[in-house]
Amino acid sequence: MTQNPPNPSSPRSPRIPDIAQLSGVSTATVDRVLNQRSGVRNATAQRVLQAAATLGYLPQAELHAALQPQPQPLRLMVLIPEGSNRFLQMLGDVIGYAQDHWAPFNVRCQAAYIESFNPDALAKALLHYGKRCDGIAFMALEHPVVREAVAQLAEQGVPTVTLISDLSNSRRVAYVGLDNRAAGRTAAYLIARFMGPLAHSRKAHVAMIVGSLRYRAHEEREAGFLHLFEEQFPLVQVVGVREGQDDAERNYRQARALLEQHDDLAGIYNIGGGAEGIGRALKEAGADRKIVFIGHGLTPDTRALLIDGTMDAVITQNPQGAVMNCVRIFANLRDGREPTSGVETTRSQVIFRENLP
Repeated sequence: MTQNPPNPSSPRSPRIPDIAQLSGVSTATVDRVLNQRSGVRNATAQRVLQAAATLGYLPQAELHAALQPQPQPLRLMVLIPEGSNRFLQMLGDVIGYAQDHWAPFNVRCQAAYIESFNPDALAKALLHYGKRCDGIAFMALEHPVVREAVAQLAEQGVPTVTLISDLSNSRRVAYVGLDNRAAGRTAAYLIARFMGPLAHSRKAHVAMIVGSLRYRAHEEREAGFLHLFEEQFPLVQVVGVREGQDDAERNYRQARALLEQHDDLAGIYNIGGGAEGIGRALKEAGADRKIVFIGHGLTPDTRALLIDGTMDAVITQNPQGAVMNCVRIFANLRDGREPTSGVETTRSQVIFRENLP
């Protein structure tokens, strides 16, 4: 039986079910349209708005404003170094599955994977994606070609945000990430405290394995680590930094070499990724409960190492919060606000086995 549409001249005030009946959609769809939430096709939304105006639920002025073409979503790109770094893989996953989180900002966020530790490849990717998007977030490498690419994008009106690792003396608009010098100092303090009285002995050695010193983040963590030992535990010898390029197999070999060269090794600080390689080396040497092991990024592999006692602590940050901060910055720039308005400072968390989330 055909139902007659509600009479707009009826003395009863129109309600959402009336709008749903007249426009032929569900009340849930009407609610989404009237509250300007995403997930409704444009043609359907216009039909709902027209029905609301016909029934007198929505004034003509509001209808006119609502039917105006919406601005195109801001097109954002996040460049992520490819490889085995689990935290960076998690960052890419967040961008892929969290699109609904960006909807209120009217943005579309995508991830692109680029060659790791290669400044020329990073600079090329910046200029390439700068032609087809409205903003780029990226993990910076300290190099003149990267700095020049950022400057060219700034001249073209394409803003950039550095993520996790910053770029000195550049025209990026903001940095989203930890205070990496403080993170390095925190790692040194934790290792020394776990070492106990040994931290005041000349016989103790501690070591660092870094992803790459081309990352300013890794360089700053190293500097903070060294400075704290120099200031508070000067008798401990910090052996030379080794690069593992965030690769588990390389880190395994570096850790094996350290164990063979220093039979009094008391601690290892993994500045980048690839923690599972170091963990494997410690277990094979029977040193997984003897040597203090601190690293970065709470991921499935570091979580497992915390649970079995191989790692003592992980310094981490929230990947979803990091991407959200980037989105907020680009939205602020589009809307004429200060870039960091409403953007929370990135805070580090120190995770132990006993407080695993």
